[in-house]
Amino acid sequence: MGAEAVAAVDALRHAGVGHGSVLGLALAPGRGLALAPAAGGGGTWLSDDHDPVPLVAHVEEVLRPRWLLWSGATSAALVAGGVRVSTCWDVAAVHRVVAGGWRADPGFVWATLHDLPIAGLPTDAPPDLFSAVEDDAADEPVRPDGYLDPAWAADGWADAPERMGAWAALAVVAMALQQRRLEELGDRAAATARAESATELLCAELAADGLPMDRRLAEAVVAGYVGPRPRDEAEVRHRRAERDALVLRHAPAGTTFDLRSPGQVRSLLRSVGLEVPDTRAWRLEALRDAHPVVSELLAWRKAERVATTYGYGWLDEHLSPDGHLRGAWSSADGAAGRMTASAGLHNMPADMRAAVVAGEGKVFVRADLGQIEPRVLAAISGDAALARASAEDDMYAPVALQLGVERSVAKVAVLGAMYGQTTGKGAEALQRLHSTYPVAMAHLDAADEAGRAGRDLRTHGGRLIRLAPTEPADGGEDPRGRAAARGRYARNAVVQGAAAELFKRWAVTVRARAAPLGARIVLCLHDELLVHAPAAQGESVASLVVDCLHEAAGRWSPEGTVRFVADVSILERWSDAKG
Repeated sequence: MGAEAVAAVDALRHAGVGHGSVLGLALAPGRGLALAPAAGGGGTWLSDDHDPVPLVAHVEEVLRPRWLLWSGATSAALVAGGVRVSTCWDVAAVHRVVAGGWRADPGFVWATLHDLPIAGLPTDAPPDLFSAVEDDAADEPVRPDGYLDPAWAADGWADAPERMGAWAALAVVAMALQQRRLEELGDRAAATARAESATELLCAELAADGLPMDRRLAEAVVAGYVGPRPRDEAEVRHRRAERDALVLRHAPAGTTFDLRSPGQVRSLLRSVGLEVPDTRAWRLEALRDAHPVVSELLAWRKAERVATTYGYGWLDEHLSPDGHLRGAWSSADGAAGRMTASAGLHNMPADMRAAVVAGEGKVFVRADLGQIEPRVLAAISGDAALARASAEDDMYAPVALQLGVERSVAKVAVLGAMYGQTTGKGAEALQRLHSTYPVAMAHLDAADEAGRAGRDLRTHGGRLIRLAPTEPADGGEDPRGRAAARGRYARNAVVQGAAAELFKRWAVTVRARAAPLGARIVLCLHDELLVHAPAAQGESVASLVVDCLHEAAGRWSPEGTVRFVADVSILERWSDAKG
């Protein structure tokens, strides 16, 4: 390791930086970096090394601080440079917990922390004849009016090491202000902030590593739906017409319908004697045996989805030559806080899982949380009766017994309660839920009431869920309908948001514990983890994943009254998983 890295570690030690100490980082690959100890008093370490990432690697190896970053962009830059740090405080991620929503650029975060009007946020627009120009405005990151200088926030902070130092020190100020707000929210919110920050590190790694996939097998799946790779656009159009013809042959003679129009699909079904209010898949499935056109239409939809979204073009764009499918990852969706991914990683057809192969000397450890939503509801509401039901592997069985209904009806009723469904198969059982589990139902009803009234809520872990009403553009929508929709969203968001917090707490715990075994998470799919591990470590990783769930759940819900379970299996390919 170079003399500069050794000197940096010595200087940081002298400033009191050690394991777990907060260390601000402003990193500009190709230009340099700055390190600012949060404890203060030790100054800021500056470097104009054009390849500063190795210096970060050395500090991480020797001191293992909690890195203080403005956003996940720095995490991505570190991972791209081959460095994976253990812990961090991500200002943007924490802002999304405290303030809700998605926007978390530095200028916006700074204004929010200082209670400055968002409407007054300056922009980095070119000056014109009417602009007020201050010669020294760009010399400091904070303007006289308290806002961040937009040029600094855009990229100006990286123009020189001294500016990087000011930027890293400013992150220290932002973190201190965030911690004050978290203190007002309580210990759970502070724990959520740390977990969300670690999730940003995980997202950077997921994007870099990708999902292992065998191109030959993937193309075989595509070919099974749409045929061999087309030679030109004419062949694409010909294949499309052939797929359409398989459905339209069942239409009355002399008629034609556009299968890509829901309205015309309803007309097609009406022409063969089937009247439906909509063309949702579950509704059509129930009519599969009513007329041959329905099964052909369902098959057409699968093929059309592959042809237009998950076909050869999708593979060419996202499946790299090294056999990994890559997309961008976000730690929170801006609403209730669920992880999201691009490149179809969250929505790929089930048949495509056969092409997700661990490869030679590797296995997948797949873990799927069991019945996470009702278990989370039991935990966040404190309903003792529902918590007792969670002791069973199949939580819906004791619920069904308590309600006096079949298991399938009990499941529909519980899910309906969380989604605001009041009609249908579970409607009668839904009424019994209120008498059997009054505390849990009251928790959902309170969220519903808040949503209808437009009052913002916070999840179990402290994330703000924005529910203030917004007027429709044309002013024509029924306000009662909009209020009811907000209520349904709110009762679901308090459960989904809390479940997302538990899931991410579990995922980042697995990330930390599995790394010494050479295992890495390669997919976070709603309530499912897919870990890529050396075959020799498969059993150890499988056991570790369960231990991590218990550890994460114990920290997330220390009362310990609710049991959380996961179905864990060791696989060679993703499609080998049951269910």
